[in-house]
Amino acid sequence: MAEVVIPETITVHLGRPNEFAENVTVNFTDYIKNVASNEIYPTWPESAIRANVTAQISFALNRIFTEFYRSRGYDFDITDNTSIDQKYVHGGVVYDNISQIVDEIFNNYLVRTGSVEPLYAQFCDGYRTYCNGLLQWGSVELAERGFSPLDILRYYYGDNISLVYNAPVGDNTQSYSGVALRRGSFGDDVLTVKRELNRIRQNYPAVPKITQLNGVYDGETENAVRKFQEIFNLDADGIVGKATWYKLKMIYNSVKRLSEITGEGLTLSEVEKRYTRQLQLGDRGADVQALQYYLAFLGYFYPDLPPIPITGYFGTLTRDAVFSFQNREGLPVTGVVDANVFLRVEQAYRAAVGDLPDNYQSAIGDPYPGRFVVEGDRGENVRLIQQGLNAVHRINPAVPEVSADGIFGPRTKNAVIQLQKSLGIEQNGAVGPVEWSELITAANNL
Repeated sequence: MAEVVIPETITVHLGRPNEFAENVTVNFTDYIKNVASNEIYPTWPESAIRANVTAQISFALNRIFTEFYRSRGYDFDITDNTSIDQKYVHGGVVYDNISQIVDEIFNNYLVRTGSVEPLYAQFCDGYRTYCNGLLQWGSVELAERGFSPLDILRYYYGDNISLVYNAPVGDNTQSYSGVALRRGSFGDDVLTVKRELNRIRQNYPAVPKITQLNGVYDGETENAVRKFQEIFNLDADGIVGKATWYKLKMIYNSVKRLSEITGEGLTLSEVEKRYTRQLQLGDRGADVQALQYYLAFLGYFYPDLPPIPITGYFGTLTRDAVFSFQNREGLPVTGVVDANVFLRVEQAYRAAVGDLPDNYQSAIGDPYPGRFVVEGDRGENVRLIQQGLNAVHRINPAVPEVSADGIFGPRTKNAVIQLQKSLGIEQNGAVGPVEWSELITAANNL
């Protein structure tokens, strides 16, 4: 859920949602022209026509933006049923003056002040049916009294609405990326999941609160996802696949009432993206740290990838690793990481993790960017590291044996440094993904 774009096409179900009926995909402007020609009359005053068309555009965009039907498992964006959507007659007549007006304003839509989603601009005829939104015949009376299109819309929807003009046109792309989110995933989709779960929690307090609102899929995110899945009868695996993604969308839209005229609304801070920029030499931040984590891990499997420290700074070492990865994957060797390169890096990481022993994921604890185990740490992860070091000691006596007491003290740090020296990587005494993989592999081979 992000920037609102005017879709090039919209898919209409020619019947009620559960009714077996044809789906037709048509140009978005043609759809609005058809709807307007079937909902209102071409002889109406122009101000009334423009007000009604704007409401119809906003209504359709709300259905698309909230993925109202797709989040419920349907393969369409809207229906032609007037009791729940707006009237569309496939192949129907379109009036010339309505067509011209739609061509002028098809990429304008209504928003509530402080919100970013297209307004659920409910409307009805005002004679046979009444609603809390625009009354179509009433709009004619207002136009005849000299009301402008925006005055008409504010009369019915309130003074706290405004028009967004000249919205960009783009693909009607579904929000699910096709890549399941799990421990170690990173990016804006993870941030979206966290935001949505925390809002859902207000209505479903059994869902644990997520305290770290960043792009890292960590342990508390996994726990919150599991509880959400349990509540809504999904496979409670802690992974956000397509079914969980769209169930989140459906419940989030429901508790926010985004498909109601008096809905809570979405603020800019709730939909802003933080991790979409290209990464290149000189950049800093959590997204750089995530990239370094993945590349450092992959270096264990691919000797041609040079070892890099996980610092959050995109220096020459990181750039060289990106060069190597791009060359290995047959990508343009630019040293710049765009969304496609980042996705390829993450996919390679996922494939590599799949080759590790079955107990790797449970043993590693929180495998997210920058989560290194260092001197002063205590607990089960430290004990597992110490057991791994002792397993390595049997193979390589240069790595000293340590006490498996769960305390990361100087002796454990020294053993880690000796392990790093034997691996030919940075000798900082911290256990990152490369060291961890070596330790787990050694322990499992005993």
